[in-house]
Amino acid sequence: MNHALRLMHDPRVAQSAVARELQLDAQTGTGLEKPTLFGLNRRKTGYASTHRSCWTRQKTMANIASARKRIRQTERRTLRNTARMSRMRTFLKKVEAAIASGNKDEANAALKVAQPEIQRAATKGVIHSNLAARKISRLSSRIKAIATA
Repeated sequence: MNHALRLMHDPRVAQSAVARELQLDAQTGTGLEKPTLFGLNRRKTGYASTHRSCWTRQKTMANIASARKRIRQTERRTLRNTARMSRMRTFLKKVEAAIASGNKDEANAALKVAQPEIQRAATKGVIHSNLAARKISRLSSRIKAIATA
């Protein structure tokens, strides 16, 4: 019989393991999101904790004030960057729709509106500047191809 099975069948050992884990959780303020089997499962950190099937730590708040501030700043920036990226994609979809319709004037107008939005995303660091240049270049070349077709 392996070690884990022996521990599971011995109630004193299982209870003491649970007690130790609860005491550790009370001291550190961290714990597992799901209950463990007799308190014998070990915490997994790093790569393993991000996987869906693994036990993961609860989300903890930083103790240092500067770290707390950084967390708040990161949340705000993430929301802002997500909105910028979404806005840029919306403008790109409008250009794509105009190109698909085959109307060159409408496509040019849509690109003229989308171009500053793409450049702004690059300036703010949401996308790389080369990606912005590549998108604008490819869209403009596709619009030019409409006239010749």
